[in-house]
Amino acid sequence: MNTHVIELIVNGDLREVAVRPNLTLLQLLRDHLRLTGTKHGCGTGDCGACTVLLDGRPVNSCLTLAVEARNRTITTIEGISTSGTTLHPVQQAFVEKGAVQCGYCTPGMIMSSVHLLRTNPDPTESEIRHAIGGNICRCTGYTKIIEAIETAARAKKGSGQ
Repeated sequence: MNTHVIELIVNGDLREVAVRPNLTLLQLLRDHLRLTGTKHGCGTGDCGACTVLLDGRPVNSCLTLAVEARNRTITTIEGISTSGTTLHPVQQAFVEKGAVQCGYCTPGMIMSSVHLLRTNPDPTESEIRHAIGGNICRCTGYTKIIEAIETAARAKKGSGQ
């Protein structure tokens, strides 16, 4: 099968990779770039475990072909913190509120939450539920996840970010 050389920016770094036409963005991230924070869940776009930001918008990387990311910007869970030593406010809130159990859905939940708070810094509970509607958690009742997102929104507002 032919390969295509594409350039893309992943977590702020320009990358040039050769990809097969049928390679998914998820496979590129995990298998080729070794960014394993993005999880493979259902493979059909139903669970949201593979959510990443493509040009700032959440996408299911299991349904996105790598060639579709040519000349675009991808942010994964590994790239949301502005420093290598502190957690992103959403990550910190998930820790503080105990919003993880097995943790498998957490990267996708956090990526959807980061997008929500960038576009809506003061969401209602209903808006939070809608924003994470494409992310399934099999362990929790979502209460702590919603509390964490509300906490992150308050922290973000308080810091002036």
